[in-house]
Amino acid sequence: MATIHVDGKQYEVNGSENLLQACLSLGIDIPYFCWHPSLGSVGSCRQCAVKQYANPEDTRGRLVMSCMTPASDNTFISIEDKEATDFRESVVEFLMTNHPHDCPVCEEGGHCHLQDMTVMTGHDRRRYRFTKRTHYNQELGSFIAHEMNRCIACYRCVRYYKDYAGGTDFGVYANASRVYFGRPESGTLESEFSGNLTEVCPTGVFTDKTHSARYNRKWDMQYAPSVCHGCSSGCNISPGERYGELRRIENRFNGEVNQYFLCDKGRFGAGYVNLDSRPRQPQFRNKHEVSSVSVDEALDAVIATLKGKKVLGIGSPRASLESNFALRELVGTSSYSTGMSQKEQSLVELAVSILQSEGIYNPNLREIESYDAVVILGEDLTQTAPRMALSVRQAAKNKAKEMAAKTRTPAWLAEPVLRIGQDEKSPIYILAATQTRLADVAMAEVVASPNDIARLGFGIASVLKGEHVVGLDDDAKVFAESIADTLKTAKKPLIIAGTSLQDASIMEAAAELVQALGDNAGLSLVVPEVNSMGVALLDGLSLEQVLSQSYDALVIVENDLYRHLPNAQVQAAFEKAEQIIVLDHSETATLQQANIVLSAASFAEGDGTVVSQEGRAQRFYQVYDPSYYKPEYAIKESWRWLHAIQTGLRGQSVSWTVLDDVIEHIVKQVPTLEAIQDVAPNAGYRVHGLKVAREPRRYSGRTAMRAPISVHEPKQPVDLDSALTFSMEGYVGPQDASSLVPFAWAPGWNSPQSWNKYQDEVGGHLKGGDSGIRLFDLLPKRPARHYVTPIATSQRTDSFHLIPMHHIFASGEFSIKTPAMQSRIPEATFALGEHDAKRLNIQDGQQVTIQVGESRISLPVHIIDYLPEGYIGYPIGQAPTVSWAEPVALSLGAHA
Repeated sequence: MATIHVDGKQYEVNGSENLLQACLSLGIDIPYFCWHPSLGSVGSCRQCAVKQYANPEDTRGRLVMSCMTPASDNTFISIEDKEATDFRESVVEFLMTNHPHDCPVCEEGGHCHLQDMTVMTGHDRRRYRFTKRTHYNQELGSFIAHEMNRCIACYRCVRYYKDYAGGTDFGVYANASRVYFGRPESGTLESEFSGNLTEVCPTGVFTDKTHSARYNRKWDMQYAPSVCHGCSSGCNISPGERYGELRRIENRFNGEVNQYFLCDKGRFGAGYVNLDSRPRQPQFRNKHEVSSVSVDEALDAVIATLKGKKVLGIGSPRASLESNFALRELVGTSSYSTGMSQKEQSLVELAVSILQSEGIYNPNLREIESYDAVVILGEDLTQTAPRMALSVRQAAKNKAKEMAAKTRTPAWLAEPVLRIGQDEKSPIYILAATQTRLADVAMAEVVASPNDIARLGFGIASVLKGEHVVGLDDDAKVFAESIADTLKTAKKPLIIAGTSLQDASIMEAAAELVQALGDNAGLSLVVPEVNSMGVALLDGLSLEQVLSQSYDALVIVENDLYRHLPNAQVQAAFEKAEQIIVLDHSETATLQQANIVLSAASFAEGDGTVVSQEGRAQRFYQVYDPSYYKPEYAIKESWRWLHAIQTGLRGQSVSWTVLDDVIEHIVKQVPTLEAIQDVAPNAGYRVHGLKVAREPRRYSGRTAMRAPISVHEPKQPVDLDSALTFSMEGYVGPQDASSLVPFAWAPGWNSPQSWNKYQDEVGGHLKGGDSGIRLFDLLPKRPARHYVTPIATSQRTDSFHLIPMHHIFASGEFSIKTPAMQSRIPEATFALGEHDAKRLNIQDGQQVTIQVGESRISLPVHIIDYLPEGYIGYPIGQAPTVSWAEPVALSLGAHA
């Protein structure tokens, strides 16, 4: 700690920070542009100038940049000194010399850090009367719009894109007032994290193109705290809605998970919520005939259909805990399925078992950044858990920070740390089935079959335990010893594995490695869906187990079975059922087989709890009520539909009227989920006697929204499920418990930088603690289990095995349906290594047919530099689901 003196007042601060960060953490406003909590200080904008004095008697002082000055003990500064304020005002005026002053037409208006800082400095007169410098803009793809004339040359964009996110196709060009930030030429930004430019940029140079298509100001959207459903990482988001459409996804700060950044899948991949093809009313379906019906008609039909029948319930790892639990209550434990295949469920249950073992610690995403050696077994993280990949990139920089610390250079001095570190990186080893996007930060990347990856992982563990290494050739043994030596010398080693290659032995090898490394090691396991961990903790049968029973009817909740089982298997299951009832918010192949469809809420229209890959239970909240805009819409959370069916079948009155009722029953019946009641405040929570407003104070046009229905503005919807209100007449602003903050705004701070006001210290954690409860930290630990090295598989030359190939945009069930994603989704192809292609005389682009069990799939081939011999890369999400254990027969088509 250090004592600093600001304008005559004394404060205790963290002495390792710079003065700007220390003052902002105290709630003292200093304008700034180039500094960012995650990017450090470069002092390029000169906007954060303050007057520093040598001692209390010094009256002259000198101007310093607060972002470049340590908050050391007995520092005396003045923010309000006239020389400092005049200097800051002149800096803004110079920065604005070439700015077009186009706030009324700029998409960043009302969301703009430049606006906030200009007001804060008091600059309000434009004196420059000459011709402004102008630039041509670039086409940067379907996500990002570019308006270079608004640039103030703060360098944040290039520092984020290249230095933080590892992008290679973006830079800074020219010099002086002609400096230009963009690509060497127009073209789609290649980084999977490019969308963060919209929030990193303090002006309107980079804006959200998906939002621009249906644009409105920030203050005219209503928001709710939410959780991204794109993968299992559990990133926090603030979805914004207007006119019953989801208009924008913004990052929602969580100091233990995503912090300031999202991947592009999470930011731009929710457009499916707005699709016209969605079921927004209950439906009766008879082959191709679809008729919409009322809620009462639908419920009466379902109850009549299910009464006295043997009913199976199929849940989903993308549905909330509440909806899965309600389904289990309806059909009974013995008839409830998690909605995962036997293979997928066994893998997720293995992950749950490992993470509950003694001596195993699973870090959160922020903690991953602090590890000084990382081994990734079998995961292409950028495709399966992209936000974790971004954290691993930061872990690679710890070597440079360590080198800088030896010279007493603070880690927040970004440029000196880069110069000191040069190309040195913390050791990262990647063992994957194909080349990955993290190869540029890896000390070594090995491409191997899943079986070889697992055996190499066990080999490293054997070296660490001092045991004889078996089953590896000499080169592999030397490599295993090299990795083991690195892990031994590391202070905090981390092992990452997961389910993506459909091989349990990879996760078992990861567990062996962590147990061999001891207490300082961490283990992170990636699972497929947003709530895979949650349904695994809820318990249930796999799809194969439940469908092997006799049954009359199926109730399927938010699940497309064709994504979990081969088509023939799903079709056979549907043919056995007299009635198929589907609850979903999207038109899927499974929904098209339904007799009755109940229109379920998406994450934007309902509340619920999900559990991330680290075991963090988090709550997402309803952003808007669709029936407010179109009264004929009857969209309800799946748990509401299911409870109404259950009570109707039993002749009981409805007892679950609010979300808290469901959570109370889950806590009583599922002890492992007891902590979910503490995930977020209940519906009775108030701030100064007020519910928390979803709408900013300036929200406008509510009457006009419903003018086609009625010129009279009706009462706003009433939210009984949470402490949020569908109104601007509620609490808005910083509060002690920030887990319910729907959007970032504080007096004088409209941009995403206003998250500073909600943190215990800037760049730290939310006041009152970050959102979510880590369940595995609270559950009893199981005895550590040791696993056996798998037997090496021999590959026949006349058959192949499949390797799952994931793609961040193409593999997701809903990102592939999002319009903005279409240009980023590659053509569906099989991948084949050069060696096998030459052996079989297959040309790139040639059509190939594979036979897996009863499934025949034909796709063109993409030849890649290396893939293990005897393996074919299979595009997850773009081709029918197959059985991974079966060998594959391959036949050739004509050359492309």
